[in-house]
Amino acid sequence: MWVMLLGILTGCRMDTREESEAGNEVTELVWYQFGDEQKDAGLVLDKVNEYTEEKIGVRLEVIYVTGTDYNQKMQVVINTGSRWDLCFTSSWANDYLQNANKGAFLALDDYLADLPMYESIDSRFWEAAKVQGKIYGVPHEKEIGNMPMWVFTKEYVEKYNIPYEDVHTLEDLEPWLQLIREKEPDVIPLYLTKDYTAPTYMDKIQDPVGIEYGDETLTVRNVFETEQMIDTLRTMRRYYEAGYINKDAAVASDDKSRKRFVTKGDGQPYAALVWGKDLGYEVVTSSIMDTSITNTSARGALTAVNAASEHPEKALELLNLIQTDEYLRNLLNYGIEGVHWERAEVPAEELAAAEGKPYIYDTKIRLIEGAARDYSTAYWTWGSLFHTYVLENEPIDKWAVFKEFNDASEEAPSFGFDFNLEPVSAEVAGFRSVLDEFGKALYTGSVDPDEYLPKLQAKLATAGIQDVIDEMQAQVDKWKREK
Repeated sequence: MWVMLLGILTGCRMDTREESEAGNEVTELVWYQFGDEQKDAGLVLDKVNEYTEEKIGVRLEVIYVTGTDYNQKMQVVINTGSRWDLCFTSSWANDYLQNANKGAFLALDDYLADLPMYESIDSRFWEAAKVQGKIYGVPHEKEIGNMPMWVFTKEYVEKYNIPYEDVHTLEDLEPWLQLIREKEPDVIPLYLTKDYTAPTYMDKIQDPVGIEYGDETLTVRNVFETEQMIDTLRTMRRYYEAGYINKDAAVASDDKSRKRFVTKGDGQPYAALVWGKDLGYEVVTSSIMDTSITNTSARGALTAVNAASEHPEKALELLNLIQTDEYLRNLLNYGIEGVHWERAEVPAEELAAAEGKPYIYDTKIRLIEGAARDYSTAYWTWGSLFHTYVLENEPIDKWAVFKEFNDASEEAPSFGFDFNLEPVSAEVAGFRSVLDEFGKALYTGSVDPDEYLPKLQAKLATAGIQDVIDEMQAQVDKWKREK
């Protein structure tokens, strides 16, 4: 893949217009996509192009980049001026804010007004897509808020009649962790990995600096100085010493073969079905805190257009088609009907119960064993999930429930604020090494916070965290006055 990528980077700009067999002009667009290339990606893309060429005169070339390499490779693609028209971007991969600020992405406002997708997507996603007042990406409508969850293995919940739905805070877990420790010695009570982050009741605008949820004064703070985080880290340490947490938590990668009672996930409605399928056994979940909408959460997945694209109108026309066309959206999502999936019967009573709700299709799908593995993509990388069919084991009103979830989610006081880190970019750059050195060990309880938090704070102080807090506070105050 990297060899192919280098070939593209060093090659000349190709002629991106050609004629179809019928003599109509066809535009070729290049889309950099997050994820591994699938065995049947070419087969599916042929079907996609057959359809988009007929509908809007567009052919698509998709270049997949493995998730772990995506950030680095997209920086090369963008910074070297290579040819591309569309790319996946987000708050966590191929940094949306950073690329919009430096002019890599096209401002889309002049193209959106007459496109149906602009009206169909929740306006709060569009609001989050604004940077300095302009929209630089088409949001993929899915869950809009940050929804951390405890994920329990259903077997142990049922065996010990655990009231998991009443378990929310870290402290609520304690009696059940103790019970599992005593009754199930082969089971890890609280299974954690190096990617774990302790529950954080804050919009971390620039980790570790942000604004606590519910703080209408918009006071900028260092998360490690908040009373809630200090108490959390002490609780984690106590759990670690009690043997509730796996000893290798700070360095471990997820090993699905390890038996666990509970772990933490960042979820959404029906996340238990997805996680259970991935793990190979049933799980149940409870929310850790109220769902809050932040810029970070609402920028979970977008598609951006290259500011230097020769065909911005066609790029937007394609994105609009994907967001609004049932056949195309599901083709990209699941592959080819009859090859990768087939239609499953929907009980009449289930359809009747969902009547009048939004995003209801009279189709469920059954993945064809074996073939489905040859085309299995991250659904949220292509566009809005609300226009996709649900799987056979999912409720027909799944997306209606997602819509209800989004409607009920509350905006954090900091929603809509973007931090311009340029004045303190050097200081922010120093945070990463400090967080890497201490964060995983502290979050997992592997070290004593009373000993290691002062060391962390001293290094953050040396890196200039107070300058960052002061700069962010000044920008927040200005934003608040101008709202």
